[in-house]
Amino acid sequence: MARQSWGYQDHNGPAVWHERFPLANGYRQSPIAIKSREAKYDPLLRPLSFSYDPTSPKVILNCGYAFNVEFDDTEDRSVLRAGPLKGSYRLRQFHFHWGPTDEYGSEHTVDGQEYAAELHLVHWNAEKYPSFVDAAQQPDGLAVVGVLVKVGEHNSPLQKVTDVLDAIKTKGSQATFTNFDPSSLFPGSLDYWTYLGSLTVPPLLESVIWIVLRQPVTASSEQLAKFRSILCSAKSEPACHLLSNYRPPQPLRNRRVRASFH
Repeated sequence: MARQSWGYQDHNGPAVWHERFPLANGYRQSPIAIKSREAKYDPLLRPLSFSYDPTSPKVILNCGYAFNVEFDDTEDRSVLRAGPLKGSYRLRQFHFHWGPTDEYGSEHTVDGQEYAAELHLVHWNAEKYPSFVDAAQQPDGLAVVGVLVKVGEHNSPLQKVTDVLDAIKTKGSQATFTNFDPSSLFPGSLDYWTYLGSLTVPPLLESVIWIVLRQPVTASSEQLAKFRSILCSAKSEPACHLLSNYRPPQPLRNRRVRASFH
């Protein structure tokens, strides 16, 4: 992929991704606008089951379009099971999407409501596929848990993440990051919607089983401002803040959205 071939500015943002990535106009694109009345309760959906090893996160890095917390996924140390999934999926990384203000920035919307940010925990099907790269090419290869974030009370678990962002200010920089249980970022209720979708960043591969939690979590205005303080530019380039990195909802087409709750 060409360097800087995509981003979130006018010249390379979501509105023009289709020029370089034809899947942008595919039939299974994410995110979507969730309409709770149209989502069907499915009694066969099981509660989510997860087991995350706090020592499995290794680094946090600024990749220019987000910051990622990367996990050791060589073994089943941090896994997601049940819900709509068959088998176990290993946690690869988590990252956030956000907008230029606290009013909007989530990728999924619910009944027309936008949230300040959205957390994505990216897992891959290690039972069926030999690597993350292989899994990302398969229709059941990835499972992403989405957690909506609204502006509100200070989020204590999130503070460990925001505290280290100054150390990875520029694109390409990274810092050690471990002893963290990502489930501490989950809301109290694990009720969810699920549908078949795609990665929300290029190349937009249509390989994701999406699990979007119904209950949002909060983050303070100061914590959200910290997201926007990182740069999408490298040290040698003029400073450019990553003020926004979300893709708007895509057409649902003929897909079903199922709910784990009435």
